[in-house]
Amino acid sequence: MQHTNSSASLPTHLRDLKGVLVDRSVLDAPMTRRVLGRLAHLPVEVRDHDEGAAGSLRIGRHGRGAGHDADEAEAGQGVVYLKHYKGRFLRSCPGTRHYHCCGYRIVHIGENCPLSCSYCILQAYFQDRVLKVWANQADLFAELESAFRERTGRRWRLGTGEFTDSLTLEPLTGYSRDLVGFLGAYPQACLELKSKVVDLSWMDRVARPDRVLPAWSMNAPEIQADQEGGSASLEDRLRAARTCAQAGFRVCLHFDPVIPFPGWERGYARTVEMIADHLRPEDVAYISLGSLRFMPELKQRIEQNHPQARYIYAEFITGLDGKQRLLRPLRVRQLRHVAEALRRAGFQGLYLCMESDEVWNAVFGTAPKELGGLGRYLMQRAFGE
Repeated sequence: MQHTNSSASLPTHLRDLKGVLVDRSVLDAPMTRRVLGRLAHLPVEVRDHDEGAAGSLRIGRHGRGAGHDADEAEAGQGVVYLKHYKGRFLRSCPGTRHYHCCGYRIVHIGENCPLSCSYCILQAYFQDRVLKVWANQADLFAELESAFRERTGRRWRLGTGEFTDSLTLEPLTGYSRDLVGFLGAYPQACLELKSKVVDLSWMDRVARPDRVLPAWSMNAPEIQADQEGGSASLEDRLRAARTCAQAGFRVCLHFDPVIPFPGWERGYARTVEMIADHLRPEDVAYISLGSLRFMPELKQRIEQNHPQARYIYAEFITGLDGKQRLLRPLRVRQLRHVAEALRRAGFQGLYLCMESDEVWNAVFGTAPKELGGLGRYLMQRAFGE
């Protein structure tokens, strides 16, 4: 049934939603009831079994079947799918053995993102734009509880921002709010919430601010404006980070990817200035730096979906992980430029995402093994040691 409620109360990046798809098995789940209540103005389709990512979805682009849309890149765009997920919720970060991975564990809460960042790797990971939300939260919490009890002496650095943005769907789902509420009983877990939007509605459910790390992606202002469609401005992100810091949280920042464009030196220097205007070094747990890299098939997606993205025509090589990477001299020059600006401003806890010892030494003059290993180093930073 089509309701008459307006979408005006939703943030801008959620106002073009077209409908909701629900697995019948989770129709009575608290998550489903919550989302349907907040999207009461949209049509709903209930399914009895899994029919694929978009399946026979009737709610799709221009009202056509999303799975059969001529433009595959837009298949299912604007559709929220409340799914009964049957896979593993707790996963390892998908790094490779050839480069140093940060070693955090993913809490898998859903897939896809309503933003339109030109460089987003999710364009190559997923074949449609359906916003999938795992509605069977009780199973997720049971899996986490089992893992915590099996390894009582272990500490966990967790994050939800790998296959989706941690907060873009928060006004609909309240997923982060539920998760921080659940984790309040497990002080051995530290949760990072990584986003390009601003939503702090989860804050009042946090039992221990020292166990939650609000995190925002950073880039040059030009990249945010031209390549991160639907995202919050850098100013808004940093104001939110400052609000969190004033409430007792330590925040994380992620320069990933650092992108080449005319005037990039000035652009990234400006971002560091903005960070220093809003945050003190002691407010920040760690800052990642990552160079532009992508699976070969992503280049074609970027060309098709984001013709304004000229950075894909820079000089690349194929890395040991099969991804396209900027030539090392430019990669090092960019990463060193950002790192030195951050260090001059007093910020510590810097690390490189998915780089070799050679690049680490060229940028920082040190390698992860001299920090005791990257995973161990970041665990200590996350827990404030």
